[in-house]
Amino acid sequence: MNPTRRTVLIAAGAAALTPALPVLSAQAAPRAAAATPPYASYWYPDSLPAGSPGPGITWRSLKSWRAADDPDLAFNAASIPLAARFTPTPANTTARSGQARVQALVSFGPTSANPSQGSATADYYALTHWAYIDELVFWGGSAGEGLILAPNAPIVDAAHRHGVPVLGNVFLPPVAYGGQLQWTRDLVQKDATGHYPLAAQLVAVAAAYGFDGWFVNAETSGGNTALGTAMLGFLKELKSLAAAKGQRVTWYDAMTVNGTVSWQGALNSQNQAFFQSADDMFVDFRWSAATLAASGTQADGLGRSRYELWAGVDVESNGSGTSVNWDAIVPTGKPHVTSIGFYRPEWTRNHLPADQRAPEDFHAADDRFWTGRSLDPSRPDASDPWRAPAVSVADRSTVTSVPFASVFNTGHGLRWYEEGAVTSEAPWNHLGLQDRLPSRRWAVRTAGERPAVSFDFTDAWRGGSSVLVAGELDQPAVVDLYATRLPIGVNTVVELTFRGESGEVNVELAVATAEPSAPGATPPYTYLAVNSVNNGVRVRSVNGWQTVTVPLTGLAGTVRALGVRLTATEGPVRWRLGGLAVRDSVTAPAAPSGARVTAANGGDLRLAWTAAPGAVRHYTLHRLLPDGTRRFLGATGQLAYFVAGQRPEQGETAARFELRAVGELYNASAAVTVTHPW
Repeated sequence: MNPTRRTVLIAAGAAALTPALPVLSAQAAPRAAAATPPYASYWYPDSLPAGSPGPGITWRSLKSWRAADDPDLAFNAASIPLAARFTPTPANTTARSGQARVQALVSFGPTSANPSQGSATADYYALTHWAYIDELVFWGGSAGEGLILAPNAPIVDAAHRHGVPVLGNVFLPPVAYGGQLQWTRDLVQKDATGHYPLAAQLVAVAAAYGFDGWFVNAETSGGNTALGTAMLGFLKELKSLAAAKGQRVTWYDAMTVNGTVSWQGALNSQNQAFFQSADDMFVDFRWSAATLAASGTQADGLGRSRYELWAGVDVESNGSGTSVNWDAIVPTGKPHVTSIGFYRPEWTRNHLPADQRAPEDFHAADDRFWTGRSLDPSRPDASDPWRAPAVSVADRSTVTSVPFASVFNTGHGLRWYEEGAVTSEAPWNHLGLQDRLPSRRWAVRTAGERPAVSFDFTDAWRGGSSVLVAGELDQPAVVDLYATRLPIGVNTVVELTFRGESGEVNVELAVATAEPSAPGATPPYTYLAVNSVNNGVRVRSVNGWQTVTVPLTGLAGTVRALGVRLTATEGPVRWRLGGLAVRDSVTAPAAPSGARVTAANGGDLRLAWTAAPGAVRHYTLHRLLPDGTRRFLGATGQLAYFVAGQRPEQGETAARFELRAVGELYNASAAVTVTHPW
């Protein structure tokens, strides 16, 4: 990889992004009792740099890591297992299943001081187009901070909900960016038994933190054949240990078998042994149509899938404006050649000016990147020079069991809503709270003018966002929401929560129990009245929102697609969808137990608790003030949470916190109370 692509990984640049925090000694023991903010973890393999770490940076050795000694493990361990996926009939005639896959190498934040559980800003790369992604790499690392990065829990939880494995990153930097060959030697060191202790440590970290394996990127030059041989032995042992734990290993095309760093841009004799010792390989950007074609042929000859090769596409600088020879990777009308490896698709956020990074600005750019210029995967724009993933790759879904619910929470917002009321005015991000989101954004079926459909952040039923449909609606319009595999029982109902802001619109629930007749065809929907109070439909109104419960009377088998049909009786229309649920019954979740303050420093507190039995979507934490006001403080899927800046209010002598478990249907358990004396 060219050094110019390392811009965000330069130690000085990363350090400039970190807040001023107390400097910890490189040899300092974990401070389990300190009420400090938890951050995503990062390490050197073994030896540490000379000198002292910069402000806010803690130097750690992976070799000495132990789960029992990790003070932030409870904040960083993912809570959602990797969901199984299925591939519905593609939304268009060009997207294919079983061929090219998509990998994304994403830097969500700096190496150091990257919050474990979100932060108080909506300006965040809230990735939502998981349906097209097959592997996410938590990209980062720098010579001045650390080289081995464990992804933080919110990202893993969001990815896992959508069936996407997440890999930590092992980055041995180019010498131009401070790389030291000793760190490579540290990584591949052997113990007295001939094993590679750092391979076992990497697998232990991934198991403890709940992510899915490692991306190994050795780019420090100066090695020799002995080092190349040692790296190959290390990689083989890492792959063996990882496979035993259900983890994956991806190799980056940089180091060759003779220990030198020479990016090939191909699968060839210089890196084949590494590819054969890993699950996948990222092919550096130097590829050409000829080298990719030869690489695919070589993978076939090895009995491997050519789609285990990710052809690198560098979008860090120009995003959806990047010029790419798409026919070399995903040709139209021919079998795909290899898979796609996007380097730094968070361009969709980073290229925006600081005063234009509102959530809607980011999602507009992100939809353009993943869906294409048409912003409708059911009708891609063939003249678009950017061949978005939705054009070539079939979307996937994990919506396979009842109950299922979504409030269309994207994982960030300008405020926090509960049942249509604002319970916190603070902007926020926490990807672990993201719902399973519609994969086809936005497929709209209409014979008239297409309305605009988007996530909107000015109002929500719960969380921070809702789906806004706006336009003339001169003809009925069907908005596809979810591809599903939901069994229909005798008591199965669908709940829709929505509100109209302008115009008059008739709402119908669209339910399909069979696949479309062909790729690109409309699902064979049955339309069920929502506005009617007949046929068992029940309506509840809260804070201007209506929740309508529609029984699936007369339908049997499996729900394979869900949507809404909107017919305007007076326009233009602004109509907002805040929630959707499919259920047979409602059972309240059990409450967590053992809630306690584990550390305090003034108004900065660490809290922990024991998991509630049964299925839990996440936990919410509120502060109960003496006048009875409940203030939302945050939510997380983990069993620990950090709150900052609390202070006595209304003459109280102790702060009172309420912790609740939230179930799949967004119904909450009884509150567990925690008090903290001032």
